Amino acid sequence: MNAILTAGRIRTRIACVPMRRPLATAAATITHAVLLLVDLESNEGVTGRTYLFCYDLAAARALRFLVAEAFDAIARDPIVPVTIAEKLAARFRLVGHEGLHAMATSAIDVASWDILARAANVPLARYLGADVRPIRAYNSTGLGPIGANAVAAEAEAMLADGLPALKVRLGYADPREDVRAVRAIRARIGEAVPLMADYNQTLHAAEAIARGRALDADGLAWIEEPVAHDDYETTSFMMHTLQTPIQLGENFRGTRGMAQAIAARAASRVMPDIERIGGVTGWLRAAALAQAADLPMSSHLFPEVSAHLLAATPTADWLEWVDWAEPILAAPCSIRDGCVVPPEGPGIGLVWNDETVARYAVD
Repeated sequence: MNAILTAGRIRTRIACVPMRRPLATAAATITHAVLLLVDLESNEGVTGRTYLFCYDLAAARALRFLVAEAFDAIARDPIVPVTIAEKLAARFRLVGHEGLHAMATSAIDVASWDILARAANVPLARYLGADVRPIRAYNSTGLGPIGANAVAAEAEAMLADGLPALKVRLGYADPREDVRAVRAIRARIGEAVPLMADYNQTLHAAEAIARGRALDADGLAWIEEPVAHDDYETTSFMMHTLQTPIQLGENFRGTRGMAQAIAARAASRVMPDIERIGGVTGWLRAAALAQAADLPMSSHLFPEVSAHLLAATPTADWLEWVDWAEPILAAPCSIRDGCVVPPEGPGIGLVWNDETVARYAVD
């Protein structure tokens, strides 16, 4: 095989995959994971794979177009992820390299790194200079705002999946229900199980501070995105006045947004999202920022690739585990001793289950 691989062809498919448990937040309930599957083929015969979580079908269709447009800009180019990232940033500069455009270019980036690791016949973590190792993880597949009794029962059921920590979504209309839900879960699963709480940006500043204070004695591992993701003034105040850590990051718009949050001392912990931070290239830059600021860094969704990336992250904290892509994968991640282990094999290890992909395919 030639030492230099070049971009040859791209293939995308949309799959609408039923969730085992609905994803309920204070803002919406999602019952299906709308995924855009991306296969980037080199002219030398190596295929890199990734997927995007698109939230809804309209976004998936728009992303399908944007991924194709991004590929057209780098077709026949050498597969050098940093160079590709710079070229695509320039390509989309006038319309803004954020939102769907950033997600599309992240897909190209992740698939490019997958190609390089596959061509080297090593797992992505090892290609990045790290060992493939189990990563501690929390279960994020349920615990929406469904009431204290129901959420406590679901928490007990989720522990049977094999992970030692859980995340609950809060933001009930009555703030007292947030406290009831957390304490009902605690009564059912015990005090030793780490419990994270996520508000999904649903609160205004004053109520976020009040609810944070009401929960401050309940031993939460963190409170995530209590207000708008870039309201750093409020989260900084909460970080400096509450005992409970404040978690931000899934909505960082690239590493510039993360650097701004760090400069504002707006979070105790960070958790970039690979499709928003800039793919593997953006993640590595984010990991360097987290290390310099001495901030624990977790992942957001995408456990298959996140397990590799956290292995190469100096301040790695928790992996967010969801099983949404498992039905369309031939070899999903495995759970072992409370940790997530990435699929075996070179690269990320993603191999599509073509039968289920066809079953859930959407035009």
